[in-house]
Amino acid sequence: MGYDTASKADVESVVPDEFGGMWFLKDALETDHLGLTVLELEPGGKGKEHDEAETGQEEVYYVVAGSVDVELENETVALESGDAIRLDPEETRQIHNTGDERATLVLAGAPL
Repeated sequence: MGYDTASKADVESVVPDEFGGMWFLKDALETDHLGLTVLELEPGGKGKEHDEAETGQEEVYYVVAGSVDVELENETVALESGDAIRLDPEETRQIHNTGDERATLVLAGAPL
């Protein structure tokens, strides 16, 4: 078969429901070089502060719904629905939902 399908319902969230949810779809899609994650953050919620310097993975965050701030080492970037940001592996980042509604993002990272 030349394709695979997956849904966030196919995998368990690694984030407790009260904070939103985070579903890693890489294994469900059987990808070799690309990580794909769905992240939902409740108002006031935030993701884990991290960088990808050790893995060399660049990441792209696309906001499907809501708005978030991406806190970087030297600045904060505000993103709304329809916006995306690409991050170098060495850039320290943390996502914050500063809005009044649940934010939904699609996160892609490569290479794995």
